[in-house]
Amino acid sequence: MKDNVIISLADDNYFELLNELVDSIKNFDQSKDLSICILDAGLKEDQLEILKKKVDQIKKAEWDIKVSDFKVKGREWLKSQVSRAFLPNYFPGYKKYIWIDADAWVNSWSAIELYLKGCENKKLAISTSADRSYGRVLRAEWFFGSFARIKSQNYKHAKSSGFSEKIARQVALKPHLNIGVFSLESEAPHWEVWQKNLKKALSSGRIWGSEQIAMNITIYSDNLEVEILPAYCNWTLISAMKFDKKNNTFVEPYLPNHEIGIIHFAGKNNDEIRNNKNFKSKIKTLDGDIIDKNLRFRN
Repeated sequence: MKDNVIISLADDNYFELLNELVDSIKNFDQSKDLSICILDAGLKEDQLEILKKKVDQIKKAEWDIKVSDFKVKGREWLKSQVSRAFLPNYFPGYKKYIWIDADAWVNSWSAIELYLKGCENKKLAISTSADRSYGRVLRAEWFFGSFARIKSQNYKHAKSSGFSEKIARQVALKPHLNIGVFSLESEAPHWEVWQKNLKKALSSGRIWGSEQIAMNITIYSDNLEVEILPAYCNWTLISAMKFDKKNNTFVEPYLPNHEIGIIHFAGKNNDEIRNNKNFKSKIKTLDGDIIDKNLRFRN
């Protein structure tokens, strides 16, 4: 059995994206040293047959924490908001667990290496939604003169999920941790604390985003250890990245134009890319051109 594993989840609607993620991982020779495992949240039989030839294990995702039916409304893919907090239960025996959302793909193995390194000594390795390329990280509602009310994603989600004012303020101005890609060792204390906070969030708030605010509280309120990785390890501002024609790869827009490790089509701004594998985006190149480029993974 291999020491480390990469895990993702999808339903039938996200199969193509998941399949591309798996292919992007296996595109690197280093992937032979890791297992790839999949949580099935509603994949079709023919899709499962394709994946079985590529990955090590596939298991049915469950509601590991009981969620009211009126919140689920048949959306089985929402299991991803719960099951990722229980990865060692689904696939026991590994030392390090890397989670990658199905709507992402690996552009450079350097990111995988950082996730494997970053979670050592029982730390969470993760990126944030704050970066020099991303622009503002807080919103403000301006009043008369120089007075403003700060709007924080962490604060809003903490309050709507039933956490106290004290906890909401503790996380309010912290860099928002993006749980779409992360790594943890099997023995890290985060799993248990994350599950506790997730149970609280699910009992009071909505399912979507519950696992993310629960992990932000685990780090910023419960004070568990974290290794915050560069944005290129989970790049979400797709419109800002550039293309390096010389090296045929995607890079950060500012010097030193580091190669982007994981490209993540998160958010409504990337709906067209997720929904149409042939969609082409306009992207700037390092030499100043603007080209039409398909941003999905291609073998």
